[in-house]
Amino acid sequence: MTDLPGIVVTGASGRMGQMLIKTILGSDRARLVGAVERSGHDWIGQDIGHAMGQADIGMTVTDDPLDVMVNARAVIDFTAPAATVDMAALAAQSRAVHIIGTTGLSDADLAKITAAARHAVVVRAGNMSLGVNLLVKLTKKVAQALDEDFDIEIIEAHHNQKVDAPSGTALMLGDAAAEGRNARLDDISDRARDGITGERKRGHIGFSAIRGGDIVGEHDVMFAAPGERIVLRHIASDRLIFARGALKAALWGLDQKPGEYDMMDVLGL
Repeated sequence: MTDLPGIVVTGASGRMGQMLIKTILGSDRARLVGAVERSGHDWIGQDIGHAMGQADIGMTVTDDPLDVMVNARAVIDFTAPAATVDMAALAAQSRAVHIIGTTGLSDADLAKITAAARHAVVVRAGNMSLGVNLLVKLTKKVAQALDEDFDIEIIEAHHNQKVDAPSGTALMLGDAAAEGRNARLDDISDRARDGITGERKRGHIGFSAIRGGDIVGEHDVMFAAPGERIVLRHIASDRLIFARGALKAALWGLDQKPGEYDMMDVLGL
C-alpha cells in the first residue's frame, strides 16, 4: 500500500473533510498520509479515526501541514479562502497536486493561486460532481441557442451552515451562461433583489440563494420567456459524489504539467 500516492486532507473535521477521508481510506488507488485542521481545533492531537467516531487508524490530526506534505503527492482542500491560499503556496513548494473545492475566493486570492500553479498542478472547481459539470456544459449551450427574450435565473439551495452565497456552483453556471452569450458575468449579474428594484434588466442573469436544514446542494438554471420556460436542474443528495470527484481529480493531476485546470479538464468535457 505504501506505493500508492499519498494524499493530505485539509479541514479534516468538516463535512467534506470527513467524507474525503472516508473515501480515501476506502480507495485502492490512494492512501491517506495526513489530516490537517486549524490551530486550536479540538481534533488536534487526536487519532483521526477516533475523532470521527470510528476505530483508531494510527494517524494524528495535525495543525502543521508542512509535517505531512513531505509524504504527499496531492492535497485536497475544501476549507476557507485564507487557508486555501496558504495551502497553495505549500503545495507549490512541495510540487504536490492541489485540489481546491473552496468557494468564496476573491480576485486577489485567485491571483495567488495562479502564481502557485506555475510550480504545481492546481485543479479548482466550484463543484467536483460529474452531473454538475455536465449541467455547466448544457447551460452554456442553451444560452448560446436562446436570445435575450429568455431571461436567465439561477436558483441554488444549500444547508444552513454554508457561509457564502451565491454558491461556487451557481457562479460556475452563471459564468457558463454569460459565456454562452459572449458576455462577462460581472457585467450582467444581479445578486440581490429587495424592495422596489424596478423591472428586470434585459440580458441580465439573476441569482437566488436558499439556506436551510441539511440540503446538500440543489441548482436550477431557468430560461424564461413569454409563454414558456426551460429549467435545467441538478440535485445532490450525498456529498460522496463530491469526494469521489475530488479524488478522481487528484489522481488525474499526478500525470499533468504544472498549471491551472478544472473538472472539465479532468472529465475531458
